[in-house]
Amino acid sequence: MSMLKANRVAGAGLLAAGLLAGPPPAAAFDGWHVEQATVIEGRTGAWDYVSFDAQHNRLFIGHRRDGLQVFDLIGRKMITTIRGTSEASSNGAVLIPEFDLGISFNENGSVTPFGLNTLEPRDALPLGEELDTGHYDGFNKRVVVNMAPGKDGTDAIILEVPTLSRVGVIHLPTKKMEGADEDGAGNFFVAARDTNTVYRLDTAKVTVTATWPTPGCAQTNSLTMDRANKRIFLGCRGSDTVKPSFAVMDATTGKIVYTAEIGGGNDAVVYDADLKRIFLANGVGAVLNVFEQVNANVYRPVETLGTRSGMRTLVMDPKSKKLHAVVAEGSADAGKKIVTAVSPFYANTFFPNTFTVLTFGK
Repeated sequence: MSMLKANRVAGAGLLAAGLLAGPPPAAAFDGWHVEQATVIEGRTGAWDYVSFDAQHNRLFIGHRRDGLQVFDLIGRKMITTIRGTSEASSNGAVLIPEFDLGISFNENGSVTPFGLNTLEPRDALPLGEELDTGHYDGFNKRVVVNMAPGKDGTDAIILEVPTLSRVGVIHLPTKKMEGADEDGAGNFFVAARDTNTVYRLDTAKVTVTATWPTPGCAQTNSLTMDRANKRIFLGCRGSDTVKPSFAVMDATTGKIVYTAEIGGGNDAVVYDADLKRIFLANGVGAVLNVFEQVNANVYRPVETLGTRSGMRTLVMDPKSKKLHAVVAEGSADAGKKIVTAVSPFYANTFFPNTFTVLTFGK
């Protein structure tokens, strides 16, 4: 046997054994795409968060001055707007089925409780002059409300569920308190965009238990948990020196174990443990990044779907495995204030009758 032939045979054997091979190839292309796009008639103002009600197969859409809108995913039509939330300017809602409770987080600084079955609101509860959003800690039965930032940081007001009585306030040294989730064991995690930090809170004791930096993840924005593997998934908007990225943090140590580039303007990250997929919605880049989870520390990009400019918030139906998002046709009117911190051409004007509910499948 010639030396060249011998080397080829040996190399083939090593490759077959996986000794010379690099990282295994990514999983087969999933083929995520828009299955349905339903236009909602109306004046179309700005919007933010969406929530999914599995029991009734509904979306709750924080359409700000258009209110907290309720969309029927089976009939593909708007059912109602939660009364009082248009005037209060709803930024989104948290849904707590175990107490038949929904809570609209309103930009005027109040929260509006309502019944998930009846969609009837109770009296709004004022908390301050302005707020952003809120999250539910199911382990401790607490709602954490992100208030508007002050001069030296942001107050997270802690409410007991279901009474919504105030338990206390946790003050965080960030003016961009963003995504949050809990691990089902008493730890609640919050992303801070301006300080590139994840804070670990104990909402029962109303205290901060850890502060972790996010190297390689600039403008840490969206956050969700993989409870089984004790991992935190982060959507990072990037900076002048760090590209927009998906980052994975060990929820026990705070160590970043993986990063990869994504589209610009991230505002949502969704994880599905059955599919072993992580989805990141990026409104400025107008793409949906999809990653495969191989194990707790190994991830692979699967595909990047071109979406629509401004599509940045996202939820998944864990049963059907459909993804749902909202978007509208917008423009950056140079005569009005533009949020240049997000993009030099970030839309500030949206056209009537273009607000659209998108459903993705594969």
